[in-house]
Amino acid sequence: MELRHLRYFCAVAEWKGFNRAAKALHVSQSAISDQVLDLEREMGVTLINRSRQRLSLTPVGEVFFEDARRILADAESAVDRARRTSRGEIGSLRIAFLVWGASSFLPGVIREFRQQHPGVHLSVREMLPNEQARALVQGSLDVGFTRPLLPPYAGQLHSETLYCDPFLAVLPCDHPRARCPVHLKDLANEPFVLCEREISPALFDRIIYMCSRAGFAPRIVQTSNVFSSVLALVEAGEGITLIPSSLRHVRFSDLAFCPIDDSDGTIELVMAWPQERSTGILQSFLDFVRARIEVIRGSLLNDPL
Repeated sequence: MELRHLRYFCAVAEWKGFNRAAKALHVSQSAISDQVLDLEREMGVTLINRSRQRLSLTPVGEVFFEDARRILADAESAVDRARRTSRGEIGSLRIAFLVWGASSFLPGVIREFRQQHPGVHLSVREMLPNEQARALVQGSLDVGFTRPLLPPYAGQLHSETLYCDPFLAVLPCDHPRARCPVHLKDLANEPFVLCEREISPALFDRIIYMCSRAGFAPRIVQTSNVFSSVLALVEAGEGITLIPSSLRHVRFSDLAFCPIDDSDGTIELVMAWPQERSTGILQSFLDFVRARIEVIRGSLLNDPL
């Protein structure tokens, strides 16, 4: 039994005749008659009373007609859902973000995507860079907003740079260099407070690289696994730190956020996803973010300190 058999039978029942059904389906009357006969033979029942005066369904045919219409409707619904899923209109997407990197723009992106794609369920959670990379490789995450991927994940995942985030120096308000642009080399003798490397290897390594290029190795006196604790330690006078400028919305009353006079002092925020598990929904979301990236970049660059 094929869907064609059910479609032809339902057409005959709805149009109450082979000839009218044939015209409605744009096929020959003999084709419809043959298909309905094949269906009756396969089922071993008579579905249609055929007479010169009037065509009617048998009692068995009446029952089968209701079930057949429901089967055809379910089939059409399944096809429609498959097509909408392929176009990225329905389904689910698991998203992770780095709060000290994507929190300035991602809420707006998520809100707008939900409004335009009400059939897609978005699950959004905060995750650290290494946790995101592992989850993407393991298949428990679909897309992440994170720092540049490092080996071995760089070879296992796709990534795309969204923007380059300039660094800021964070100093106590009473520091002699507070509230003005600073040269990184002028901070060579300062004690540094940093996030632990395992929290974000790319961020930690970039800071070490920038200091090395400025001619010194930072004297790290404290580390923390929580970003807010790093700023609290700086506020307490334990040292200074360097942060991506996207974190400048995190305000501490006794801290100064100073631009660094170094055009190469940046770190990327990337969008990462698995190489082998691209879906219509994921592609739709990636394209949505790409279409808004210029606005995102502009809002970040124009956001005053």
